[in-house]
Amino acid sequence: MIEFIVKLHPEISIKSKSVRKRQTMLLEQNLKTILLQLDPAIVVRNLYDHLTVTSPSGDDNMAMKMAEQMQCIPGIVQFAQMQSSEFSSLHDIFEQVLAVYRDQLDGKTFCVRVRRQGNHEFSSIEAERYIGGGLNQHIPTAQVRLKQPDVTVQVEIRKEKLIIVRRAYQGMGGFPLPSQGDVLSLISGGFDSAVASYLMIRKGLRTHYLFFNLGGAAHETGVRQMAFYLWQKYSLSHKVKFVSVDFAPVVTEILEKIDSGLMGVVLKRMMMRAATTVADSLNIKAVITGESVGQVASQTIANLNAIDRVTDMLILRPLVYQDKQEIIDIARAIGVEDLAKTMPEYCGVISKSPTINAVLADVNAAEARFDFSILEKVSLDAKVLDIRTVEYQAGQQVATVETEAVLPEGAVVLDVRSPEETERQPLELASHTVVELPFYKIASGFAALAQDKQYYLYCDRGVMSRLQALLLKEQGYQNVAVYKKL
Repeated sequence: MIEFIVKLHPEISIKSKSVRKRQTMLLEQNLKTILLQLDPAIVVRNLYDHLTVTSPSGDDNMAMKMAEQMQCIPGIVQFAQMQSSEFSSLHDIFEQVLAVYRDQLDGKTFCVRVRRQGNHEFSSIEAERYIGGGLNQHIPTAQVRLKQPDVTVQVEIRKEKLIIVRRAYQGMGGFPLPSQGDVLSLISGGFDSAVASYLMIRKGLRTHYLFFNLGGAAHETGVRQMAFYLWQKYSLSHKVKFVSVDFAPVVTEILEKIDSGLMGVVLKRMMMRAATTVADSLNIKAVITGESVGQVASQTIANLNAIDRVTDMLILRPLVYQDKQEIIDIARAIGVEDLAKTMPEYCGVISKSPTINAVLADVNAAEARFDFSILEKVSLDAKVLDIRTVEYQAGQQVATVETEAVLPEGAVVLDVRSPEETERQPLELASHTVVELPFYKIASGFAALAQDKQYYLYCDRGVMSRLQALLLKEQGYQNVAVYKKL
């Protein structure tokens, strides 16, 4: 049997009884929604100050999948896989601990912490010394360190029952979805908007996505990938919307009517107006942006002030004080760095000499020349999709891309899954070559492959493989198709 103990984020623990009850109930439901997809026999129990997750399966691969999912569920600060058994003596306890921790302690410093309840022939301290001494003796590369060790061996002895923490994990922290409500994140597919969206998800906000399309179908496909990844990885428990607005007519009007120095500020003001319209239509009360003070010309205090004046909508900027490198570091940690690198930035190309100190009166005067019927039309024509249908939409878009279950001779299969997925469950085909090229590296890596071969893209569900096939087709590559494993 697989057993996990789940600890709540500390900010949940200090809430009032009613708030805490609601938060833990939401977390319980989110765990069930996500984990039952792995195994319908999984049981989640809410025990007020913690939760337990159990599965009748004893498969280590299942335990790994469960842990990977729980690491990405907001509201969990820590969780640990437990092992329960009987014991006959202190030496028997040591041998069971050694079996669990032998590989984990290789080349590491460690300490042993024992919690004990009941009557035994030894104290907790004596048990710690005995177990620690035995581990030190039997694992030559391990070393005892009582303060700040690499690994803490956690053991609990409850009367005749032994409980060993097999492995401890860090969770996302934050609040469970959607305890803090809904927000609309302006996503461009780059570092800033992706990280801002992630931080809001972590705060317990169900995050919907709004994309202003300035680069055509390929640009939208790439941004959908980013939004789909963030949803599937960090907010799978709840459905969200992906909204796309064709902003090319707005940009054309700005280029024709607005002075060059004010183009960037006016473009952002138009985006905020459109975002307000979309948010109101979805009954959402706040908009999220990835803006950071001073990062680009439109993000000075004066310009942000001018931008915010167009709406009464609450605008949240979780990255407002962070440096670019800090943002990139977070992007790398959450798995979106390489994907963000491939996304072009269209907002910065329309103004050659942008102002950094916009005067509101000048901005209003410039916008008086703008035909606002264009903005109204593109806002009302926004495409609103359930993000769960990205797979279907991708299938519709790449109808011209072949999908094959039987591969022709000489074909090469491109496994576009993430390295974690390919390591856990590698794709092995006896008759064909398999090349691992993660989806976020396709844009830069495909051109380096031999172009005299036919490539069949593969992923477990077929979502990323179809999206990437579409991108490659639009870039002029005709030697691509999708492989559907039988």
